[in-house]
Amino acid sequence: MPFDFHIAPNALCGACSRARPPYERARAVLRYDDESRPLVLAFKHGDRLHLAPAFGRWMARTGAPLWQDADYLVPVPLHWTRLFARRYNQAALLAHVLHKLGGPPVATRWLVRKRRTPSQGRKSGEARRRNVQGAFAVRRDAPLKNKKLILIDDVMTSGATLHECARTLLRAGAERVDVLTLARIIPKDTRRDGVAAEDDLY
Repeated sequence: MPFDFHIAPNALCGACSRARPPYERARAVLRYDDESRPLVLAFKHGDRLHLAPAFGRWMARTGAPLWQDADYLVPVPLHWTRLFARRYNQAALLAHVLHKLGGPPVATRWLVRKRRTPSQGRKSGEARRRNVQGAFAVRRDAPLKNKKLILIDDVMTSGATLHECARTLLRAGAERVDVLTLARIIPKDTRRDGVAAEDDLY
């Protein structure tokens, strides 16, 4: 979470102090708010794929410390039905841009979404965690044992999806998982009188 003041490198936000997530570190370029929302939604739902190179450069600057010893970038997968409807996985597009900018290779097929989950919009944090529980799997031939991975996604909302992805990868033998996203929702910003509801993202 962003702080209003300079903090020590290993400091934790309140949420991570209360309950550590399975991933080691999470970094985002933007907070999802009234200014960033049009850019994110244009890329996510508006087929504005020409934005990917610029977004990738921003993510490369933010994520460079994460990939100093990382082995692979792993984009959060879409269920095949959603991929068929959308025609592209925006997380995979960002991951490939990051690789071209000097990041680790991209492992697009290691992590799969084995069932299509209902929309996370309007769900509580606990309901979101239950919704994605068991939704992901690692392919049997994925050589990720002892690998250091970076999960790539466009937006971190509650963190439930990334939490489940990281847990799945670690259970399958990954040594470490970090997270890099274009934007993240800050809980106090999720207001209908300011930034639009999270439903816009699904």
